[in-house]
Amino acid sequence: QVQLVESGGGLVQAGGSLRLSCTASGRTFSGKVMGWFRQAPGKEREFVAAITTLSITTYYAASVKGRFTISRDNAKNTLSLQMNSLKPEDTAVYYCAAALKFAYTGSDSPSDFGAWGQGTQVTVSS
Repeated sequence: QVQLVESGGGLVQAGGSLRLSCTASGRTFSGKVMGWFRQAPGKEREFVAAITTLSITTYYAASVKGRFTISRDNAKNTLSLQMNSLKPEDTAVYYCAAALKFAYTGSDSPSDFGAWGQGTQVTVSS
């Protein structure tokens, strides 16, 4: 079972950028489809982005496409999320997670992911 720890959150002004990282322990990271989710206060956890094992395919929520970039480094067991042109509505706790099935086909449901990290807070001020 992979264990995940997120970092890189913080306070940024609208229009700014942040880069989130997720470090994985264990030897299974490279074989896992990985994703980022976020949860704002009073709202359900929502899909942000996902990336396949060899970074061949990436998936994005419509709300972040063109602004966020997901990437991974299997040699370093690290997942990243580069966030540009941040908006106040991007404010949330951001989580990384591993897809439960190898045959991932772009699901945006949190129930298709597991091994959740503890999250990192991102706050975008207007």
